[in-house]
Amino acid sequence: MSPTPLTLARAGLPVVDLRPDPADAPGPLVFATVSGAHLYGFPSRDSDVDLRGVHVLPAEALVGLREPEETRTRMWERDGVELDLVTHDLRTFVRLMLRPNGYVLEQLLSPLVVHTSALHTELAALVPGVLTRHHAHHYRGFAGTQWRLYGKTGELKPLLYTFRALLTGIHLMRSGEVLAHLPALLDEVDAPAYLPGLIEAKAEAEHGAATEADGERVTRDIEALHRALDEEQERSRLPETATAFDALHDLVVRARLRP
Repeated sequence: MSPTPLTLARAGLPVVDLRPDPADAPGPLVFATVSGAHLYGFPSRDSDVDLRGVHVLPAEALVGLREPEETRTRMWERDGVELDLVTHDLRTFVRLMLRPNGYVLEQLLSPLVVHTSALHTELAALVPGVLTRHHAHHYRGFAGTQWRLYGKTGELKPLLYTFRALLTGIHLMRSGEVLAHLPALLDEVDAPAYLPGLIEAKAEAEHGAATEADGERVTRDIEALHRALDEEQERSRLPETATAFDALHDLVVRARLRP
């Protein structure tokens, strides 16, 4: 049975207007989606809302003498909820897509959409052409960074990020699908039975300690998932290189010259 689709209402998001002000981007917005813990399926009661997206700079911003604002970050509060918006210029974002960078693909494909456009749809349709076996490196590296952070802080947040990254990578290597939502991943990939309990505990506090986690068992499980990711990368049917470069180049040029 297919999992219930993740929606804004089901993601634990606060009931506020999440739409960014178009003036917060230095060019027209292509999309803005919710990322972070709400997308990953383990928000806390005190989690802020991470918004990520793409804007399109006018051509003169790239050919003149002034440095273009290719990335803009803004934080604000609305009805008591902290919102964090980061947008990249389309060319910058597409260059990240062409690297084995699963993070930007998760943003692009996030079902938690607060602003969209026809260009957003076109961009998402090209994702299969950028997926490669090397995306396993992204998830392996991200999991390693979060695991080291967990070792320093003992918090649930980096521990769940570690599991989420490894399970997303394994699922991607097997299926060619970018799936960032940890509860949904538990239905797709063999994972420790205690993870739902850790997700439930994380809901109480953004920086709560992983007091319920058995350190030795968790270490063994993380090591096992790393081995599983290595094995799935070896047998994956994903290609070695991206095939969508020309199509993405044409999309960027068209969007820039004919906004």
